[in-house]
Amino acid sequence: MAKGRMRYWKITSDELGSYAYDEKNLLNWEIKCIREPEDEAHFIGVFMYRNGTAYDYESVKGICYFYNNIDRKELPEITKFLQGKYKGKEMEKGDRIILKGSDEIYSATDISNLAKEMEAKFNVKAVISLEFGGITAEALKEAGLPEAKLLPIPT
Repeated sequence: MAKGRMRYWKITSDELGSYAYDEKNLLNWEIKCIREPEDEAHFIGVFMYRNGTAYDYESVKGICYFYNNIDRKELPEITKFLQGKYKGKEMEKGDRIILKGSDEIYSATDISNLAKEMEAKFNVKAVISLEFGGITAEALKEAGLPEAKLLPIPT
């Protein structure tokens, strides 16, 4: 079976905690934190790209978040929470906050724990997406990732 890029979506924090994938193959992850009622589209998206996030003409490494329909008065609390856990220098670009140079996390346990903490602290429901590269779907299935949540990425 060919190695390629694969995305898994609609993962809960509890499900993610049981996965045992090889961290070096995780290219990026996102925790979409949705506040009820869902149809009002209030959410915070925490994410990390292994190769960095675009910021003007450079790629900046670190944990990032974006927000939609969240009062700007809440942003300092979100930033403080993430900086307290992962450090990093705050950089703002549009509706994204990048914590430049923050600690990087890629393990299922660390991402799952962050999602659970976000749920408790910010009264949201977390939905997680993971994108892998250089690995087969079969290897990911053996690591506990369910085929039902796989979205192959066309090459």
